[in-house]
Amino acid sequence: MPEWLHEAGIGEERAILVEGATILAARIDWGEPLRPGHVAMARITRRIAGTRRGFARFSDGTETQVDSLPPEATEGREIRLRVTRAAIAEKGRTKLPQARPAGPDEAEHPAPTLLEALRGEGHPVRALRVTDRDFDRAGWHELIEEAFSGEVAFAGGSLAISPTPAMTLIDIDGPPPLPALCLAAVPAIAAALPRLDIGGSIGIDFPTLPEKKDRQAVDTALADALGAWKAERTAMNGYGFVQLVARLERPSLPARFARDPLGAAARILLRQAERVAEPGVLHLAAHPAVLRAITPAWEVELVRRTGRQVVRDERPALALAAGFAQALAS
Repeated sequence: MPEWLHEAGIGEERAILVEGATILAARIDWGEPLRPGHVAMARITRRIAGTRRGFARFSDGTETQVDSLPPEATEGREIRLRVTRAAIAEKGRTKLPQARPAGPDEAEHPAPTLLEALRGEGHPVRALRVTDRDFDRAGWHELIEEAFSGEVAFAGGSLAISPTPAMTLIDIDGPPPLPALCLAAVPAIAAALPRLDIGGSIGIDFPTLPEKKDRQAVDTALADALGAWKAERTAMNGYGFVQLVARLERPSLPARFARDPLGAAARILLRQAERVAEPGVLHLAAHPAVLRAITPAWEVELVRRTGRQVVRDERPALALAAGFAQALAS
């Protein structure tokens, strides 16, 4: 039976849904204040005429889009809101969080942690220490590489996953015959969506298939492979394009890493540092920009968790994701 595994890391929570030694789905939470489930009072700053939509500002100054506003929620009034989607940061801009009016008996409370959210959804969840090996045995490192690079290999080809302001684009690359390549890509796509926590609008760019029967075969295979994954889907058009639209509550893993690669690399390095078993001073070697992304609070937490002195070693020649941690004798 699939089971969620959870780690409370430094600067992030992470969870993977595993069955055997396979990661079926994953989630990462970087502790953004306005996450789904956050309930608080906010002031309506603007209402869009002729609609039930508008904008509001919480007490901390954070703005949100609002849907389903009642008629009495006029500009300047306060209303209790429930956040339904976190902010989605993209290159060059950030999509505001989304919220709706909270229920009449719904008290104000912060968003649940990732662990609380998973348990609240009724999933079996096992909380692990960061030093446990279950994440690694399931393929955590490979998953992170896919999220960082946007490349997912499959037998006979590869997927290139690119977050854009409009949608997440998935491009299929590989040698002919093209009908076989398209069919081989289908299970890889169906597996990648929950593994990389991809939602919202998704465009899949298959190689162009001139024959209608080949396009219909891909449509059928995609419908079967997606199974219970809830999304609306178009049929493949004559240019090989298919669009999916699924519920979107938070940034996908590729979107997080593309928007803040330094923050992602810093968190990966901190996880490595927590897992160093050998005695000695913790030596963090990484690109200078990655080391600068480690906040003072994160370093204090690393010292607290490990009971060690931490030394930073700037190595400009290292790629962002190539940092490493090791113990050195003091």
